[in-house]
Amino acid sequence: MGENDERARRRLSRSSPKWAIVAVLAFAGLCSSFMFTLVVPLQAELPHLLNASREDTTWVVTITLLVAAVATPISGRLGDMYGKRRVIIVLLALLIVGSTIAALSGSIVGVIIGRALQGAVTGVVPLGIAVMRDALPPERLGTAVALMSATMGVGGAIGMPVAAILAENADWHWLFWLAAALGVIGLLLVVVTVPEDVLRSSGRLDVIGAIGLAIGLTGILLFVSRGAEWGWTAPLTLTCVIGGIVVLLVWGWYQLRTKDPLLDLRVAARPAVLFTNIAAIGMGFALFASNVTFPQLLEMPVGSGSGFGLDMVGASLIIMPAGLVMMVISPLSGWLERTVGPRPLFTVGAVAIVLAYVFVLLWSSEVWHIFVANLLIGVGIGFTFAAMPMIIMRSVPANETGASNGLNALFRSVGTSSASAVMGGVLAAMSVTVDGVAVPTRAAFDVCFWLAIVAGAVAVVLSLFIPRQRSAEQHPSLPS
Repeated sequence: MGENDERARRRLSRSSPKWAIVAVLAFAGLCSSFMFTLVVPLQAELPHLLNASREDTTWVVTITLLVAAVATPISGRLGDMYGKRRVIIVLLALLIVGSTIAALSGSIVGVIIGRALQGAVTGVVPLGIAVMRDALPPERLGTAVALMSATMGVGGAIGMPVAAILAENADWHWLFWLAAALGVIGLLLVVVTVPEDVLRSSGRLDVIGAIGLAIGLTGILLFVSRGAEWGWTAPLTLTCVIGGIVVLLVWGWYQLRTKDPLLDLRVAARPAVLFTNIAAIGMGFALFASNVTFPQLLEMPVGSGSGFGLDMVGASLIIMPAGLVMMVISPLSGWLERTVGPRPLFTVGAVAIVLAYVFVLLWSSEVWHIFVANLLIGVGIGFTFAAMPMIIMRSVPANETGASNGLNALFRSVGTSSASAVMGGVLAAMSVTVDGVAVPTRAAFDVCFWLAIVAGAVAVVLSLFIPRQRSAEQHPSLPS
């Protein structure tokens, strides 16, 4: 970091109360993660509410995942170039516009457009982490990053019961009005509290690179998220995956040769960044595996032999504490990151997730078994999600933190999308009919838990290959 950038960073760190910056950015992160569980209570009723086929209404969920995955690394690069605060404001504005469109719409087209715009707001989390790196001293950075990372799980965990209660007691449009209101509050708080950032990278926006990345990722994610429904060997499915891979290969070749690439792949290929990003797929998979399996296990009828017969609100209240645990342990995550470093913290978190799924594989006959396992997953995700941004930021230049953390978020999105598709396919394929309704068997859940164990174990192994790094106070890529 140059002398001028260092002086600019010091001015930035003095411009606003640090606790206020962290709190506002965390609130924005909560708003973004809430978008993923916003329509969960409505999924079964969407065909009736929108007068559309079930296949068409699945796009209400899929489109948000696709846009989030594509927009996150692009918004990170835009933040590095034009200002992270400015891009965060734009993303929150898109959330407001998208929520309003969906709230005013009675057709599936309007809701899908609104949900697509809502997906773009996911980029505020890696951008918020990059702002914290610019504005906070090293001794506070780890805890703040842990809190910001925790919002990715907390928002969804808290939002699920809120959305369920609202869906049961009010018109479904109010879910989107609530999202719009949260966006307005978040935008105003960011405008008032978060200062203009001054650490920016030079160059121009790589429009060709952005388009190529969007096309390639869309092909891959369509294969992952819709392959089970379309058929894994169907022509459309194979076209998506093969086309996506080819486009990404050409995109990578172009990125290595263009002057101002969207993502510096040479930085992304550094061992610490590379292993962390690949491990992030496993962590995203393990997180979303619980989001798919645990609610179904809790809500399935008791007569199925595996379920507990809870309603949506009751199941959500069992799942919610895991998100709260992620937030509560963020100070501990920050202290551990400063004390032992982010790599051991990542390893411990991944081990905790593996143990959680082993526990539920052995004991899942009582509601409290699911509750305990989910709490342990909350601890594991809290540690790993806190460690990953710190590993990334210790390994990349300061002016590339937005894009690099956005890329890490992208890999997590690939993991969550994969979990959604794989778990959904397993549960659908291994089902029996109870009272005229197809429900997953106990063996289906066991297979899902084994898959999550494997994903977590791979992340543990990869974490051991991440090079050891110096402390945050000494590393040249972090402010001192």
